[in-house]
Amino acid sequence: MISRVYATDTQSKSSDIAATVLAASSPLQILAACDAVESFLHKHTPDQYRWFFSITFPTLICKIFGFDESSSSSSAAVKSLSPSGWIDIAALSNDSQLSGRIFSLLSPTGVLLSSIVATDGLSLVEYVFPVERLPEWVRYMLQNERDSRVLSDLCPLFKNRLKEDSVKGSSFQVQLNVFEYYMFWFVYYPVCRGNSEGPQTVRVRRSRRFRLENWAYSIPGLSSTKRGMEQKNEGNLYMRLLYAYLRAYVPVGDVKAHQPYRSSLLQYSFAYDTPVVEKAEFLVNTLIHFWLVDNDFSPLPVNLCKSFGVAFPFRSVLGETPPTSGLGEVVNVFVKYLNLSSIASTDGTDQVDYTESPRWKVGGTFYTAQSRNAVSVVHSGSSWNSWIQRPLYRFILRTFLYCPVEGSIKNASQVFTLWVSYLEPWTICMEEFAELDANLGKSNVSSLKEVTPSMQHGYTSSWQVFVLANYLYYNSLVMHFIGFAHKFLHTDPEVIVKMVSKVITILTSSTELMDLIKNVAIVFYSKPTGSSKSMLNALHRYTPSIREQLQDWEDGLSETDADGSFLHENWNKDLGLFSDGEDGGQKLLQLFVLRAESELQLIGGENLSQNLQCLDRLKTELCQLFGGPILKPMNTPETVQCEHLRDEIFKPRSFGNRAMVDIKYKGDWMKRPISDDEIGWLAKVLVKLSGWLNESLGLSQVQSSQDSPSWSYVDLSSDARSVCGPMETIKVVLCSFISWILVLRGAGVRFMREHGFRVNLRVLASKKMVVVLLIIAAFSLLRRAFCRVG
Repeated sequence: MISRVYATDTQSKSSDIAATVLAASSPLQILAACDAVESFLHKHTPDQYRWFFSITFPTLICKIFGFDESSSSSSAAVKSLSPSGWIDIAALSNDSQLSGRIFSLLSPTGVLLSSIVATDGLSLVEYVFPVERLPEWVRYMLQNERDSRVLSDLCPLFKNRLKEDSVKGSSFQVQLNVFEYYMFWFVYYPVCRGNSEGPQTVRVRRSRRFRLENWAYSIPGLSSTKRGMEQKNEGNLYMRLLYAYLRAYVPVGDVKAHQPYRSSLLQYSFAYDTPVVEKAEFLVNTLIHFWLVDNDFSPLPVNLCKSFGVAFPFRSVLGETPPTSGLGEVVNVFVKYLNLSSIASTDGTDQVDYTESPRWKVGGTFYTAQSRNAVSVVHSGSSWNSWIQRPLYRFILRTFLYCPVEGSIKNASQVFTLWVSYLEPWTICMEEFAELDANLGKSNVSSLKEVTPSMQHGYTSSWQVFVLANYLYYNSLVMHFIGFAHKFLHTDPEVIVKMVSKVITILTSSTELMDLIKNVAIVFYSKPTGSSKSMLNALHRYTPSIREQLQDWEDGLSETDADGSFLHENWNKDLGLFSDGEDGGQKLLQLFVLRAESELQLIGGENLSQNLQCLDRLKTELCQLFGGPILKPMNTPETVQCEHLRDEIFKPRSFGNRAMVDIKYKGDWMKRPISDDEIGWLAKVLVKLSGWLNESLGLSQVQSSQDSPSWSYVDLSSDARSVCGPMETIKVVLCSFISWILVLRGAGVRFMREHGFRVNLRVLASKKMVVVLLIIAAFSLLRRAFCRVG
C-alpha cells in the first residue's frame, strides 16, 4: 500500500512535469520535457502512475498534437490546432534530433507506451473521450437514446466502451483506458488538422493557363519533378509513428504466431480473444471510422442496419460532403500496410473457394447471433482487406463525386494516388516502406521481408481472389472517375489525361487481368448455360455478391451537379465500363479523348507534341481494353470538325427525334432526378413542356455567336401611297406593334441560342413555389370576395 505522503509527492511531481510540458514550445524545452517524462516513468513503478496519467498525460497529449486547451470541450464541435504542437514544430524546424527524440518518447517500445500498457493492466485510470471529437455519424447517433443503445452492437469499436453518463443519466459517453484514449487522439490529429486547414486551402482559379501542379507532384509517374524538402518532411514524424504502431500492434505476415487457436485472424470464435488480437482490431477499427467513415452519410452496411431496425437520416444532415482533406497520405500508408496481409494470403494456402456468398463481417468480427440478414460480400481470405473494402470504396468515391471545382485540389490528388495504389497490390514491395523501416528495429525489418520480398510482382492468377473481392474498384469506380475527369478536364488537360492513362494502363497491364475484368462484366448480365467447364460459368457464382456490393457500397449516392452529369442513370444497379450504351465506358472515354484533344490544341505550348503523344498512347491502350478502335474513322460523315468540336460536344440530344416519355434528366437543366423539394408529376410535365418549347424555338441547336444573323428587310414599291384615314392609321400602328413583338421575340431567341440558354420551367415544380402561388391565389380570391360583400 502506498503511503499518503508518497502519493502526495507523486502528485506534486506530476503537476510539476505537467507545467514543464505545458511551457515547452521551443526545441530545447521540448527535449527537456521529454527527458522529464521519461525520468519520472523510469523511477516509479506502475502502481504509482495514477497521478501522472491523471494530471500530466492529458497535458502531454495536447502539447504533442497541438490541441487547444483554452476553450472548453462544449464550446465547439472541432477545436483548431495550435501551431505550438510538438509534431508541427519538429516538421517546421526540420530538426532530425528533435523528431528522433519525440519518436523515441512515443515509440511502441518506449517507456511511455510500456507504462501505458502496465497502467491498463492494473486498471488505474479511465478517460471519457469528448463526444464532439468523435466521427460525425457517431456524434449524431449519440444524440438519440435509442440509437445510442444499439451503437455498441452495430459498431465493434464502441462495444464495452459506450456507457451511460452517471451525471446526466440518459446520455451516453465513450469511456476508454489509457492506450485507447491515446490512440483516439493520435488518429484524430490529421482529422483536426484537415478541418482546421480546410478554409485556408488554395483555391483553383478557373483559368485555362492554370496548372494543377500539386496533382502532378503527388501522383506517381506523372511528374519527374521531386517534391521540395519542406513537402517531404511535412508529416514525416507522424507517418513514422503511424507505421510503428501498425507494425507493433497489427500483425500481417506473422499473424498465425499470435493466434494458436485459429488458422487466420478473421476466422475464429470470439471466445478465444487475446490481448494482441483485441488491440489489433481496436486500432484498425479506430483508423477506419475516424478516417474513412467519419462524415459518410451511410457509415454501415444497409442490411446490417435494417436487421437492427436502425435508419440513418444522415443524408439530410451531412449532405454531399467530401471526406476530410489531407487524409490521403496517411490513409495510403494504412491501406498499403493492411494489404500486406493480402500478399501473405496469395501463397495458395489460404485461398477461398467461393461456392456460396460469404457473410459480411461486422467490423471484421463475425457476430453469428447478431448478423441476421447482413449483406453478403466477397472477402479475400485471411486478410484485413475485407475490413476496409466498403469504407475505402466510399471514401474514394465521395472524394471524386463531391470535389468542388472551385475547391482545394490536394485532397483529390492524394486520394487518386491511394486508389491507383490499391488497384495494384501485387506491386507492393519492401522498398515501399524502406524510409519508414529505417526507424524500426532490425527484427521488424526482417519480419517484413518475409511478407514482401524485395522484387516487383505483376498480376498472376493467385491475385484473382483479390480482384474478384474488390471488383467494383476495377469497374464501377473507374466509371465514376471518368465523370471526375470530364469535370476537371478544363482545369488542366495535361494532368487529367495522364491520370486517365494511368488507370487504363493498370487495367491493361496484364492480359489475364484484363480478361478477368471483362469476363466478370459479361457474366454479370448473362445467365449460366449449365456447363460447369466453361470459365464464364465458373464466374457466375461471384455475381450475386458483386451485385450486393454494388447496391450497398453506393447506398444513398445520386446524380447531382457535383457529378459532372456523365454517370449512368442506374449507377447503383449496373456495371457500365464495358457497356455499349450512351453512358457506357467506351462512349464516355471516346468523348473524353475528343475533348482532351481539343483542349490540348487550344492551350498549345511547348509540350503540345509530348501531350499529343501521351493522348495517342491512351488511344492505343483504349483500343486494347475495348478490343477495337476507340474513335470512328475521320472520313465518316458523322465526324465533327475540330474547330466546332468544343461547341458541339455537349449539345443536348434533339427532342424532336425522341418520344416524350424518353426525355432523360441530362444536361444542365433536366439531369437530376425528382427531389424531395419538388412535386413529382408536375416536374415531369414541366420538363416535357420545356423540351417542347426548346424544340419549337430551335433552342436545342447551338448557334455560334460569330455567325452574323441574316436581317430581313421590306422592299417598298415605288407606288406607295400615304396613310389616310383613321382605319388605315390603326392598321399601320397595329402592324408595327406586331412587327416589333416579332423582332423582340426573334432577338430574344437568337440571344438564347448564342449563349446556350434553354427554357427551364422545372423551377415552378418546387413545393415552395407552388405554396407561394397557392397563397397568392387564395389571397386574391379572398380579396375579391370581401370586395363584393362590401
